[in-house]
Amino acid sequence: MKTRFSINQISFGTLARLCGGELHQGALGEVSVRFICTDSREADANTAFVALRGERVDGHDFIAVALQNGCRCVICEHRNEALAASDATAIVVNDTELALSRLANNYAKQYLRCRSVAVTGSVGKTTTKDLIASVLSVGYQTAKTPGNHNSLVGMPLSMLGLSADSDYAVLEMGMSGFGEIERLSITAEPDIAVITNIGSSHLELLGSRENICRAKLEILSGLKQNGVLILSADEPLLEGVRGKSYRTLYVSLFRENADFFAKNIRVETDRTVFDAVCDGVEMKDLCIRILGKHNVYAALYALAVARLAGLGEDEIRAGLFAYAPDGMRQHIYPMGKITVIEDCYNASPESMIAAVDVLEEYSRRVGKRSVAVLGDMLELGNESPALHRSVGAYLAEKKIDRLFTVGKRAAQIAVGARQCGMQKDAIAQHGEIRTPDDVGVELLRHIHEGDVVLFKASRAVGAERIIDYLRARV
Repeated sequence: MKTRFSINQISFGTLARLCGGELHQGALGEVSVRFICTDSREADANTAFVALRGERVDGHDFIAVALQNGCRCVICEHRNEALAASDATAIVVNDTELALSRLANNYAKQYLRCRSVAVTGSVGKTTTKDLIASVLSVGYQTAKTPGNHNSLVGMPLSMLGLSADSDYAVLEMGMSGFGEIERLSITAEPDIAVITNIGSSHLELLGSRENICRAKLEILSGLKQNGVLILSADEPLLEGVRGKSYRTLYVSLFRENADFFAKNIRVETDRTVFDAVCDGVEMKDLCIRILGKHNVYAALYALAVARLAGLGEDEIRAGLFAYAPDGMRQHIYPMGKITVIEDCYNASPESMIAAVDVLEEYSRRVGKRSVAVLGDMLELGNESPALHRSVGAYLAEKKIDRLFTVGKRAAQIAVGARQCGMQKDAIAQHGEIRTPDDVGVELLRHIHEGDVVLFKASRAVGAERIIDYLRARV
């Protein structure tokens, strides 16, 4: 990943000071760079290279490649032979990943003037981040982390590229274990923090939803004094979260006494419409151009942040409507004789069930058959078989017409569907996708004109390859 500094250029000395490193000036003297990267192949004369030490790859082994590409400044944990023999400057730190976080934190304090909103949660982080940014941008200069750059490396690098003119920055924070959200929060020092939900993702590493909740609440570590924490009142694990140094607001689809309450939700063929109540004031017919009741939570978080920022109803309404999903998240479009719901970015039990709701509601509204192509959900640990079966049971409950499973874990979706009443001849199972036609050929045999077909799986499954196969054949 390569990022351009938002202040255009930064000197080696300033870079060393901001990341807390020891400057070993090269023969070229005090020079500036415009970019920073963590991939030696992207390094050049205008780019500082950060030698990160990962589980499989050590960036220090690629310093020579960066230097060959013209790099003149390397942030590293030790000077190796390639650096010692070059004219490049070395900034030596104890831990390059920590130094990157320190750099982002100090850079923001020195060069940025924006308030920050941090978003984490098991499901819906990116949609919530993008909806918040969409609404804030109606009234303010707003920046956000691109895509899902939410890791210990991606988020700090994104912060270095935030516009110095921004009034607000919306930052997504992801995790795989304890301590990561804490680090990200301390790096960002948010004014407002949002936890979208507590799901089942990362059960394999954290063991329980209670532990996942603890890990998500690490977002409080960097929350500024008198900051605001926004939570779902519909998640029992988050009930009663309060603190003396911050304020808590709750959103809900079920509890009328929540600070922000959504009601009268209508899922249409191209949008979701709802009414929202906050501070006794009702906003009628708010609209987001994405399907599913679960996405109303993201809209409520955006509404809450917008109210904290002082935006009025018209601005909120316009910002919600302006949002459109990107990447491989819920795209609904015609493909030849069928309609595709492409939602291949990632999957958890919660997001699978939400996607099945969208499939059922959409197909029922247009009066066509519903077909689910579902793949493995990863990182669920010992609960994986039961959670996959629960998705199958939900498919049967919603009377989805056909099911195709992809992957060994997803076979349990088929088991759950059969156990709860889906007919055996309506289910087809497949192992790992070696080539897209493994599934595509059978899909072509069984789909009918007008079918609404959902594709949903964890990213590693590569379910989008099946869509690519079908595109030229339906």
